[in-house]
Amino acid sequence: MSGLANRPFLKMNGLGNEIVVLDLRGSSHRVTPAEARAIAAGRSSHFDQLMVLHDPLRHGSDAFMRIYNTDGSEAEACGNGTRCVAWTMLRDNARRSLRLETKVGLVECERKDDETFTVDMGTPRFAWREIPLAEEFVDTRRIELQIGPIDAPILHTPSAVNMGNPHAIFWVEDLEAIDLARTGPLLENHPIFPQRANISIARVMDRHHVRLRVWERGAGLTRACGSAACAAAVAGHRLELLERNTVVTLPGGDLCIEWRDGDDHVLMTGPVELEHEGIFAQSLFAATAEAPAMP
Repeated sequence: MSGLANRPFLKMNGLGNEIVVLDLRGSSHRVTPAEARAIAAGRSSHFDQLMVLHDPLRHGSDAFMRIYNTDGSEAEACGNGTRCVAWTMLRDNARRSLRLETKVGLVECERKDDETFTVDMGTPRFAWREIPLAEEFVDTRRIELQIGPIDAPILHTPSAVNMGNPHAIFWVEDLEAIDLARTGPLLENHPIFPQRANISIARVMDRHHVRLRVWERGAGLTRACGSAACAAAVAGHRLELLERNTVVTLPGGDLCIEWRDGDDHVLMTGPVELEHEGIFAQSLFAATAEAPAMP
């Protein structure tokens, strides 16, 4: 019997990015990849990311947060999901901020109003080993990668950034001309990305506005991806295409991104929405084998 049976969950979204929040504080249970896939397959619990809260490991933080993709793999960062977690933890609380632990460090969140939150996504990393890439590139503002015919590639020379997870951003003139459902899986799993990568196509509208579509690592096409929005805003500024304050428009709506001067932290501000509350039925996990949890 799964330790998740009869546990409550919240189904939320951040700009249409489907999020399930599961609070396991006070429990020793760790979600297995098979359990994550089972939850994603549920009609009422389908997610792009599953945000799981555990007891904090260090003094001064409010919870330890694990993030799962629909394929059961773990992600290092999810900005839209983190906003949903902030709403969950602060909705009946007079506090306006909290601190969450993740596999890659601390994340600070601040409530702006009842449905709008800012997440400090930390500092971007640009060195090829930090992204990581499988081979050395001195300048990751544009790396040598293309898909399609050599003389007329469909996509080429993306920017590479790590925003807690690896991202590649291809700069295009026409977002709708790219079949991201076909090219996304090929690029996500390209050998140049040893940990796979989130793949974005971006069109600069002006120096304070960029439009974005995202193929999310381990999840597929998504209506919104907070870390991808941050990566695109940062990469665009490095290419002198965008200012440090940028509106990123995704299929699900707008995120406001600030790459703060001085400490280089990236702040992401956007809305959240509660869709419904539910309880996991035991039948949801009937076909799952208790596979070992990921380290």
